[in-house]
Amino acid sequence: MLEPLPDDTVPFNVLFLCTGNSARSILAERLLEQRGEGRFRGFSAGSHPRGSVHPIALELLEHMRLPTAGLRSKSWDEFAAPGAPRLDFVFTVCDDAAGEVCPVWPGQPMTAHWGVEDPAAAAGTYVQQWMAFRKAFRELETRIKLFTSLPIRALDRLKLQEELDAIGRMRADDEM
Repeated sequence: MLEPLPDDTVPFNVLFLCTGNSARSILAERLLEQRGEGRFRGFSAGSHPRGSVHPIALELLEHMRLPTAGLRSKSWDEFAAPGAPRLDFVFTVCDDAAGEVCPVWPGQPMTAHWGVEDPAAAAGTYVQQWMAFRKAFRELETRIKLFTSLPIRALDRLKLQEELDAIGRMRADDEM
């Protein structure tokens, strides 16, 4: 089981990692904040942040009626520094970040790789790029719905890790 929290009303802190922290991890942060219904706090960061959030990511979030205020591209070093939030879960959402040596996270969080194709790398027309972002959004949304429905406090650490890994193998088109 995860280390018990002082109060079951304290939300779980979840960090989504990507290399650039401009698209996938940003989308996941906001999706978790909304879908987690106060039981989860979402954060995002990158190993080599681009310095700005991709404009289509912001457009998509606004289109989906998710808040964009305060979103920024930031380094994962912020979450390994003294005073950083204690992390319960860390999910990599891109293959590059999954292969990098991560900092030591406060709280020894559970980790899993939830790779999603990079919509920021999509070529083609604006509509084709937008559709790549929408596909990434749907895939993240599917995984976050599954994650937030887990009875986290009732599962032992091994079973929870199995569930997190299985969620990472899901695709947007898979049955829920």
